[in-house]
Amino acid sequence: MSDLGTPRLLLHAMTSADAEHVVAGAPAAGVRWAPGEQGAAARFLATCAERGDPTPFGSYEIRLRADGVVIGGIGFHGAPDERGGVTIGYGLVESVRGQGYASEALRALLRFAREQGVARVLGDADAGNLASQHVMTAAGMRLVGEDASLRFYAVEWAA
Repeated sequence: MSDLGTPRLLLHAMTSADAEHVVAGAPAAGVRWAPGEQGAAARFLATCAERGDPTPFGSYEIRLRADGVVIGGIGFHGAPDERGGVTIGYGLVESVRGQGYASEALRALLRFAREQGVARVLGDADAGNLASQHVMTAAGMRLVGEDASLRFYAVEWAA
């Protein structure tokens, strides 16, 4: 599968081999990471083991177009459900937050989801995580509910 591009970013579809390198803390030859998290790669490997490779509805590395450095991850929590809905998640390493990268990546992922025939994309953020809430709003998602700990966002498209 080819990378999804934006003006500043490339979203690289993660393979099992990519995820294993991330979890092991040993980048593959030629791959550079900004210091950060390994949780998304571990979840991706668990999904592959439990349900098979979810590509194209898996995880993507967020890479800077300028130098290829991996600055975070974004992706789907699995293939669309029976009503055409998916759930997304994302995260950036702390050193690059606040520069609009998450909104840019999320807009690209939403556009891709729509091109794949997805009807609804869901996401959530901790009630106190105003930055993540802003990311989803900036990408075109709207607040659809909340509880004591989470705020829930969605975007829907007509068939």
